[in-house]
Amino acid sequence: MAPLGTATATAIADPDGIALAEIELCGDLMIAASAADGERLSADLIDEVLRVEPAGR
Repeated sequence: MAPLGTATATAIADPDGIALAEIELCGDLMIAASAADGERLSADLIDEVLRVEPAGR
């Protein structure tokens, strides 16, 4: 998993920061997908990469 980026804290401050955070998260997903075995990322791995809690926890 990629380390937390700097865009996360900036995103709250302005729309450009939000766009930067979204781009960073997409990049994190691409990195995870290229490093993963198999064709698809599991929902759990996607949640981990995006740093969210899965539903129901």
